[in-house]
Amino acid sequence: MMETRWTPRVTVAAVIERDGRFLLVEERQSRGLVLNNPAGHLDIGESLPQACVREVLEETAFDFTPEALVGVYLSRYRGHDPRHGRTRDLTFLRFTFCGTLGRFHEGRVLDTPIERTVWMTPDEIRASQARHRSPTVLRSLQDYLDGHRFPLDSVYADGSVFSPDDLSKR
Repeated sequence: MMETRWTPRVTVAAVIERDGRFLLVEERQSRGLVLNNPAGHLDIGESLPQACVREVLEETAFDFTPEALVGVYLSRYRGHDPRHGRTRDLTFLRFTFCGTLGRFHEGRVLDTPIERTVWMTPDEIRASQARHRSPTVLRSLQDYLDGHRFPLDSVYADGSVFSPDDLSKR
């Protein structure tokens, strides 16, 4: 009998503030246009902060420098996947960072399914809760506003993440 192991999907996100407004993305999902933090999946060979830098660039065309971990969030999504004609039951483990927004790359094409970026106040974000991609959008904003900050070295990446050859030396 083959062992089946449940594994959550690891994602990263950024809470980015400028002049009292927060950078969100509007993205097309099966249920329509939803709002999300710039966010995405951890790719092989990268640390969590590196994944966040990459995702912010891909989804907003801005450079981003993570400065602190805001929080770690576990959530579950269950819904119909029209592309595959089945119900999906997924759990996400999300690491949310805050930091400094850098240079904007004019003309850079945003990742599919991102439609556009939007700057919103906390009140506007709270009022749009029905359009949030997940409950972690509002929760991570609130944690940020409440001053939650953990040092970046709270999320450690062993050298084997970057060089699989290191595994054979053990």
